[in-house]
Amino acid sequence: MILSSALQAMGLFIATNIDDIIVLSLFFARGAGRSGTTARILVGQYLGFAGILAAAVLVSLGAGAFLPEEAIPYFGLVPLLLGLWAAWQVWRSGDDDDDDAKIAGKPVAAWTVAAVTFANGGDNIGVYVPVFLNVGVASTVAFCVVFLVLVAALVMLAKFVATRPGIDEVLERWEHVLFPIVLVGLGIVILYTGGAFGL
Repeated sequence: MILSSALQAMGLFIATNIDDIIVLSLFFARGAGRSGTTARILVGQYLGFAGILAAAVLVSLGAGAFLPEEAIPYFGLVPLLLGLWAAWQVWRSGDDDDDDAKIAGKPVAAWTVAAVTFANGGDNIGVYVPVFLNVGVASTVAFCVVFLVLVAALVMLAKFVATRPGIDEVLERWEHVLFPIVLVGLGIVILYTGGAFGL
């Protein structure tokens, strides 16, 4: 029973979080050369994912009034606004090719990672709620434990991808362009697929 729940949880986690590798890789590229980048991304990912789990558990326990299903698509505003802010910063700084600044990277805030993770978790919540409703309390706890273990593995996989020769050079060179594009795109997809604003 426990092994079965663990295997189901692993499959569910992979299916609902594989897209995070791209976003997390861009965070690693953004913070390249800065000490503490991995720790801040890990903390942010845990905070964001804990928020996703808390929301899914609360909704499955009947606390939907705190997080109506109709509100979930509007989470897309978070990455959309963060992406627009990042794009504005790139535009404001112009085409500054200061090599020292590129090598040092930009600081990555844990709260930014947490906000993007949580905002990108609308589909996770939508999938987790019916699962939690059907498996019972013990299996729900097992699912949550497995998910939380796999969060660290996901972050390490994203770091591995972001630091591969060739990939790291592309990310370092184009991160300032890719980061806002991915965040804005993610925000639009979340808003559109969720039907926010009548889309």
